[in-house]
Amino acid sequence: MPVVAITSVDQRNARRYIQVMEAAGATVRLLTPGMAGTPQELLQGVGGLLLSGGPDVDPALYGEAPDPAAGLHTCRPLDGLELAALRYALDKDLPVLGICRGMQLMNVAFGGKLIQDLPGHREEKQGDKLVSQKHSIFLSPGSKAAAIIGSAGFFRVNSRHHQGLKEPQRAPRLMSTAYSVEDGYIEGLESVEHSWVIGLQCHPERQEEVPRSFANLFLALKERAEGVR
Repeated sequence: MPVVAITSVDQRNARRYIQVMEAAGATVRLLTPGMAGTPQELLQGVGGLLLSGGPDVDPALYGEAPDPAAGLHTCRPLDGLELAALRYALDKDLPVLGICRGMQLMNVAFGGKLIQDLPGHREEKQGDKLVSQKHSIFLSPGSKAAAIIGSAGFFRVNSRHHQGLKEPQRAPRLMSTAYSVEDGYIEGLESVEHSWVIGLQCHPERQEEVPRSFANLFLALKERAEGVR
């Protein structure tokens, strides 16, 4: 079976990502901060990379000071691990899927910035649970994500983030492929320089909260990883 590396702040955060990739038929290698080894050693034999959701990306990485009012929770060891893993994957032209924080980190790695805090997209507390918000996005025809999902157009998806980006923050080397209908925040990014580098702001690993066809993203990542030699 193909091996897909998943980066995460810890094992608990990685649970859903591991489940969907194993269900798609991949062997998972979990990478967390503090693991010993160079990117070459950690990714030896890996055919694909999944950058998961998690803490906020440190604003210092895109040349800004933290906004005290933004309520940031950062993890520089995770930033360092993911940036090194992503650089390695891009150099090898491995398939990469970035989800939520993963898409944001992709944008920073390619030279873009982030909005440190934005309203209306974060999960809400209901009783003792955190519940995803929902909103509509438009996924562009011709994007790799649309081809994988099986259609373009409007979709109702979950939202669990308080950072994000609009066009002024987008890395010029990345292409916007999806937008939030209500407020224009970017919901999808793809690299035009690489074979298969896709980022989505929503959480397709929470499969009960997105259209069923979004599961094709994990199947496609497994299939692309399978073709890496």
